[in-house]
Amino acid sequence: MIASVDHPFVAYTISDPRPDYFATTGYAFDWNLDGRSVPMRLWRRPLHAMTDAFRTAGFRLAAISEPRPDPSARDLFPDDFDDLATKPCFLFFVAEAPAPDA
Repeated sequence: MIASVDHPFVAYTISDPRPDYFATTGYAFDWNLDGRSVPMRLWRRPLHAMTDAFRTAGFRLAAISEPRPDPSARDLFPDDFDDLATKPCFLFFVAEAPAPDA
């Protein structure tokens, strides 16, 4: 399984600062997608809460990465690329389920 989540650093310090990094909180906003407003609901969790949830569900974490944007994205997002390339935005988790018993 591969999962992408907001990086807890961004969710804690940049997008909407909150007083307690360790608290699990949710928030809602409207996202403009193709000219229409789409309601979004997201949750903020500290890193340990994310990794603990995978382990509790029986997964083994094979990798955690903090990807940078592809350099060609500079052409698509010229005003935002430097921020995207120098600040953590997402975490990718690669989790493996245990092999079934034979």
